[in-house]
Amino acid sequence: MAAQKSNNLVVYAALVGNLLIAITKLVAAAFTGSSAMLSEAIHSFVDTGNELLLLYGLHRAGRPRDTGHPLGHGRELYFWSFVVALLIFALGAGVSAYEGVVHIMAPEPMVSPVANYVVLALSAAFEGVSWTIALREFNKQRGALGYLEAIRQSKDPTTFTVLVEDTVALTGLAVAFIGILASQLWDNPRLDGVASIGIGLLLAATATFLARESKNLLIGEQALPEVRDAILRLAAADANIRKVNGVITMQLGPDQVVAALSAEFADHLSADDIEQTIERLEAAIRGDTPEVTTLFVKPQSRHVWEERVEEIREASEEDG
Repeated sequence: MAAQKSNNLVVYAALVGNLLIAITKLVAAAFTGSSAMLSEAIHSFVDTGNELLLLYGLHRAGRPRDTGHPLGHGRELYFWSFVVALLIFALGAGVSAYEGVVHIMAPEPMVSPVANYVVLALSAAFEGVSWTIALREFNKQRGALGYLEAIRQSKDPTTFTVLVEDTVALTGLAVAFIGILASQLWDNPRLDGVASIGIGLLLAATATFLARESKNLLIGEQALPEVRDAILRLAAADANIRKVNGVITMQLGPDQVVAALSAEFADHLSADDIEQTIERLEAAIRGDTPEVTTLFVKPQSRHVWEERVEEIREASEEDG
């Protein structure tokens, strides 16, 4: 519950900041005729829509399990995160690049560039607040990992998506500043259009990165190593389990993991004894690792398990 509130705080902060920034940039672009500023306004409006989609994804993913979705709705968040990446590419990058090309082909002189500088400064201040909140929450999650590694291992796309968006937004403001300044110094409005294309390329790269990370979560990544280790440790500690063969896990949401455990039970156990052992093990795992919301336990010999693992390994090598 605390993690959910943290995620909501990050997204709400980004939502409010981006909406204020988008309106400010749009007014400045209309007043000054700057292509880079218009691209930045589009960028901020897209980011505002993205935050709304992330909030919607968080809401949908938090719904309880039902007969139609017996494992829960956790993947809704991963789906909407992927949609966010597509929107950044299609709307943010595409429109910014188009606007830049148009401005280069039919340049128009900039009116009152000072207004652009004021807006860029205000935008940087608003964006900086959102970025600071996102960075603080992301640092709580990443621990000792580097930023890129933490993003790749993260099972929660909300925080790192907002952090990446805000980082790119601050970079885009710098690009817009350089384009507007260069356009003014050299009296060449085409440079403003070049900056707009630069912002579009920056957004395209960001969208590609976020889409890849969201896709991996959407199609089903395994849980973190510490979750798998906890399941194996608790299973091995049960007196009625003779040998633990292994476990397969899949992340269904930031706090939802489904696990399939293979184990050899003691020979003298009856069906009722095995059932009680499984119930005891489920309770122990949920108490130690609450993100494991669903556990399947399969009594299985070691050699059968190894055959299945080898089949998965060979299929993985064939795929690439």
